Amino acid sequence: MSVGIALVRPVARTVPWRAIGTAGILGLLLAGVPRLTGDQTNDWLALNALRASALAFALGLAFLLDDPARHTTAAVPTRRAVRHALRLALVAPVTAAGWTAALHLVPRAVRPPEADITLEAAAIVSLALAGAAFAVRGSGRTRPGRAVAGALLVPGVLAPLLWPGRWALFVTPDDERWAAAHDRWAVLLCAALAVAAVCAAEPLRRRAVGRAG
Repeated sequence: MSVGIALVRPVARTVPWRAIGTAGILGLLLAGVPRLTGDQTNDWLALNALRASALAFALGLAFLLDDPARHTTAAVPTRRAVRHALRLALVAPVTAAGWTAALHLVPRAVRPPEADITLEAAAIVSLALAGAAFAVRGSGRTRPGRAVAGALLVPGVLAPLLWPGRWALFVTPDDERWAAAHDRWAVLLCAALAVAAVCAAEPLRRRAVGRAG
C-alpha cells in the first residue's frame, strides 16, 4: 500500500492528461448536440449523441498507458498490474464526472435509460483499455495510444451500420431487443475487463529475468 501511495505523484506526471482531456471535451460537445437542436431533438439523436460521446471518451482513454519511460520503469519492483491500476484510479473519477456531465447535457425528455447507456459506455471504454494493455504486453510500445485509438475508431463508426442484426447491440430503447442487447453489452464488458487484467500481468520472460537477477 505504501509503495502504491509513493507512486501516485510520479505516475500522475506520466498520465497523458492532454489527450484524455481533449477527448473528454469532445465527448461533452457531442453529448450537447441534442440540447443545441432545441425542439427538433428526438430520442434517436439523443441516443446516438451519447454513443458518440462514449466513443470519444474511449478514444482518450486509449492513450492511458502511453508512457515514454516505460522501459525504465519496467525495472522497478512494482508490478505492471499495480502501475496500470494506479493510472486507472487516477483518471476514473475524472472520467466518471465527465460521463455524468454528458448524461445531464442531454434533455431528460429524450435521454435514454441511464444505466443501460452507461453500460454501453463502460464496455466501449473497457475495449480501449484492453486494447492498450494488449499492445503494451505484446509489443512493449511506449506510446500505443494512437494505434489503439485508430483501431477503435473505425469499428466504432462502422459497427452500428454493419453489426449483424441477430446479435443486435445498437438498438433503440423502444426496440424489443433492447434488454437482450444490453445482456450482450455486459458480456462484452466482462470480456474486455478480463483481457485487460490478463494483459496487465508481467510477461513470463520478464518474470524469469527478474528472478534470475
